[in-house]
Amino acid sequence: MDSITHMLLGASLQGSLLGRYQGRRALLYGALLATLPDLDVLLPFGDDVDRMTGHRSFSHSVLLLSGLAALLAWLIRHAHGLPDCPRWRLLASLWLVLVSHPLLDAFTSYGTQLLWPLPLRPVAWSSIFVIDPLYSLPLLAGVLLAARSGTDTRGLRALQTGLLLSTLYLGFTLAGKQMAEQRVQQVLKQQGIRDGQLFSSPTPFNSLLWRVMLVKDDHDYEALTGWLDRQPPRLLHFSRHIALAAPLQGSTQQARLQWFSGGLLRYDVMDGLLVVTDLRLGLPGLHSFRFPLAMQGHAGWQCLPYARRLAGFRGGFRQLQQLLSRILDEQATLPLEQWARDSHEI
Repeated sequence: MDSITHMLLGASLQGSLLGRYQGRRALLYGALLATLPDLDVLLPFGDDVDRMTGHRSFSHSVLLLSGLAALLAWLIRHAHGLPDCPRWRLLASLWLVLVSHPLLDAFTSYGTQLLWPLPLRPVAWSSIFVIDPLYSLPLLAGVLLAARSGTDTRGLRALQTGLLLSTLYLGFTLAGKQMAEQRVQQVLKQQGIRDGQLFSSPTPFNSLLWRVMLVKDDHDYEALTGWLDRQPPRLLHFSRHIALAAPLQGSTQQARLQWFSGGLLRYDVMDGLLVVTDLRLGLPGLHSFRFPLAMQGHAGWQCLPYARRLAGFRGGFRQLQQLLSRILDEQATLPLEQWARDSHEI
């Protein structure tokens, strides 16, 4: 999630649990502590593939953050801070503020390594977009009311109400994910398309319209469906061009992307470059993470020593308008095939 949302969540949690001991300062301390895991973006990763797959790793590990919470609680006690606060309450508060950050990130599509350093796949429950105002606004309202009135009964109630509403909204996104997958699976079944790897995620900035993708061999079947739709979703078919991946067999960057994305990749040739796209993030033609991993020369394909990410979201205000229209009206179809063609994905 975005940094502002993490700060609001951290402020709400620490204000609710430690506000009676720290006053309004609990809001500031919680906001700052909640942003700590994202400081890994300042580290000098090797290249853009390393940067993508290294983000949300050790700094988002529940194991490491639990140890950090215990250390911070000990330091605060050693410095004779919060003498009236029970030890368990202090430790629980710091732990919740820190661990809530990677847990919330795990609800997005990116991938969070919750149990680093264990060699497990990143967790991506993909039920909420990385920026969703409907999740953040209740937290914002609670923090503003508490900052104004203080962490008295009224302020604490505002913080707790914001936490309750945002949590209920997170549950609503999980229900939307299940709804979207069931609708698209019915269409796939009717067309005789079975098995494959299913992936679903909300479209940008909302949880009303969903993108559902089934990857099977070289095929990528995609559909959009939403809470306001009444007709069955329209299924689109794209090729992943996996035969193009042959020159990347020895590429560590390719192996890293395969692991990080769960194999949900496509391959395209663009201006003499072999481009690998993470299909989970974005929409056809508007994918956020695309990496040239090889260049075509006189001797054939040569793997590039340094992977640099191509420009991400290439949409603009017009695309956002089209997206809003599609949310409200299922007849206003998004031109996904045209966007993919414009981005050389077809």
